[in-house]
Amino acid sequence: MSIPQGGLCKQVMERAFQQRFETSPAWVVRAPGRVNLIGEHTDYNDGFVLPLAIDRAVWIALRPRADRRMVVHSLDFHETTAFALDELLRGKHGWAEYVKGVAWVLQEKGYAIRGWEGVVAGDVPVGAGLSSSAAFELALARAFAAASDLPWDAATMALLGQRAENEWVGVRCGIMDQMISAAGRAGHALLIDCRTLHTEAVPFPSETTVVILDTATRRGLVDSAYNQRRSQCEATARAFGVPALRDVSVERFAAESGRLDEETRRRAWHVLSENDRTLKAAEAMRHGDALAVGHLMNASHDSLRDDFGVSSRELDVMVECGRAHPACFGIRMTGAGFGGCAVALIRRDLADSFTSQVAASFRSATGIEPVVYVCSATEGASVV
Repeated sequence: MSIPQGGLCKQVMERAFQQRFETSPAWVVRAPGRVNLIGEHTDYNDGFVLPLAIDRAVWIALRPRADRRMVVHSLDFHETTAFALDELLRGKHGWAEYVKGVAWVLQEKGYAIRGWEGVVAGDVPVGAGLSSSAAFELALARAFAAASDLPWDAATMALLGQRAENEWVGVRCGIMDQMISAAGRAGHALLIDCRTLHTEAVPFPSETTVVILDTATRRGLVDSAYNQRRSQCEATARAFGVPALRDVSVERFAAESGRLDEETRRRAWHVLSENDRTLKAAEAMRHGDALAVGHLMNASHDSLRDDFGVSSRELDVMVECGRAHPACFGIRMTGAGFGGCAVALIRRDLADSFTSQVAASFRSATGIEPVVYVCSATEGASVV
């Protein structure tokens, strides 16, 4: 069954399941991707982030099995994975490893899970920095919870999804992606304290909307400098004798950072200054101050480009094109970097003009056809 991008819904997934298994599913679950408004590379430093769950998601239609076997068909990859829950073996990296990873981590935590069969599909662009992997992990967690009658706690399941990605898949991601996919709030961004997992829903200024600008360039996290950046941050925290960079004050950093090499100093300074920008952005949103939020987003991109070194030519061009439009309050790269997407906060009444003109400007400057679309903030992982 072919599913167009953006065409996923409960009825589509029910039909796909019916075609595959010749019966109706017991449940349909979904978990959203995310775009991070501000707070980049702060999550694994126990800092603050301000993402929103977007209206692109991973969907699973499923029914329980009488045995402890899993049979999952991917509509996107036209592949089926099947395995026993008591015989989990790592394979080559691919979508099936996420299914095994979530099953493994739930059993490691002591949950009694049942086997199930289902179909999975998603319209979160892969590799774009919109957390398609976290959406998949949380959709799987929701599916296992439904099939096994497990209690659902968003923070607990987010942590388990993160552990599956860290320890089974092998990507050392922070908690932000899984947490926003698990706990997103419709119409709001979510200020997340990545140490305590305390969340606060923050409303958007009334005249604004969020636009995702996909450069159509990709770089896989496992093969990128992501792990290197994380290791640099952890080494700096150890040098300061603290658990994480979050615990270093700006004043102490200014007094003692001279002993760091220049590259390490700039990496750490991005994290410290980004935490400050994120908290200020949340406060500005509470007061409906779109101009202040935009200014902080612009400063975030400049820091990611110049201090943390994770932007790219295409991302910088997209940001320049967005900033040139009068609708734009602020724009920045989002995600781990080196490719993928930018995110802009813009005037809602000029959204059509913004998307068409920025796409045309980017195409003219790079020769690349971008994907630019307005998104809305949705609820986190749920049974639908």
